[in-house]
Amino acid sequence: MSTPQPSMPQAAAPHWQAAGAPSHPGYTSPIPIVRTHLGHAVASEWTKIRSVRSTLWTLGVFVVLVIGIGLAVAALIAANSSPEDLNNESPLSLGFFGLLLGSMCVITLGVLTTASEYGTGMIRTTMVACPSRGRVLLAKSIVFFTVAFTVTLVSVIVVALADVALLDGARTPTGQEWLKGTFGISLYIALLGLLSLIIGSIIRHSAGAITIMIGLVLAPLVIALFMVSQSLEGLRQALFEYSIPNQFSIFYSNSLSDSGPSGWDPLWIMLGVTAVAFAGAYALLEQRDV
Repeated sequence: MSTPQPSMPQAAAPHWQAAGAPSHPGYTSPIPIVRTHLGHAVASEWTKIRSVRSTLWTLGVFVVLVIGIGLAVAALIAANSSPEDLNNESPLSLGFFGLLLGSMCVITLGVLTTASEYGTGMIRTTMVACPSRGRVLLAKSIVFFTVAFTVTLVSVIVVALADVALLDGARTPTGQEWLKGTFGISLYIALLGLLSLIIGSIIRHSAGAITIMIGLVLAPLVIALFMVSQSLEGLRQALFEYSIPNQFSIFYSNSLSDSGPSGWDPLWIMLGVTAVAFAGAYALLEQRDV
C-alpha cells in the first residue's frame, strides 16, 4: 500500500493592480500630501539664511561699518567745521562712506547664499527637495533681497537721524533727499547684493564670484583715475559717471560728475542689469548639471 505524498503548497496567484490605484487598497496615510509651491521654497531658504553663521557675521560687520563710520565722520565734521560750512552740508550725505565699505559685506553674503552650496555639495540636497530649479533661485533671491533691504534701511535711518542731530547747524534735508538717502539707497544696496547672488549662481565658486563683484565695484573708478591721456577722456568720463561709487553718491546729490546719471537713474540701471543677469542665471541653471 503506497503512502500518500504530502501536497506542495500552491503559489499564490499574483495580484494585479490597475495603474494609478493605491498600492495598499483601503489604507489611508496619516501624512497629508501637499502640493509644494514657492512659499515652501521661501520658508526653506529663510531657515537656511538665518541659521548659518556667515549671515550673522557679514550683516553684523555691515551694521558696524555703516553706523560706526557714519557717526564718526559726522562727529569729526561737527568738531572741525564752522557754522557757515555746516550750513552747506547735508547730514544725510555722510552715510556714503560707511555704505561704500559696508557694501562689500552685502556682496559677500549674496555670493555665499548660492555659491557656498555648490562648494559643499548641499545644492544636490536642495534640488532633490525642490526639483524646480527656477523656483529655488527665485526663493533665494526673494529671501536675500528682503533681508538685505531691511538691514540696510534700518542702518541708514539710524545714521541719518544721528547725523542730523550731531550737525545741529547743518541745513535740513528735503523730503526728496530723505527718500533717496534712506529708501532709495537701501533698494540699490539690496539690488547690488542680489546681483552678487546671481553671479555666485553663475560662477559657482565663492572666491571667484566675490572677486568679480569687488572688481565691478572698484575697478572702473580706479582705472579712470589713471587715464590721463586726452584721447581717452571720453572713456574716462564714462567710467566716472557709471562707476558704482558715483551711483552711490547720486543718491546723496553729490555726483562725481556734472553729466551722466542723476536722480533715480542709478536704481533703474541696477534693476536692468540685475534682471538681465537673473535671466542668464535661470537659463544656465536649467541647462547645467548640479
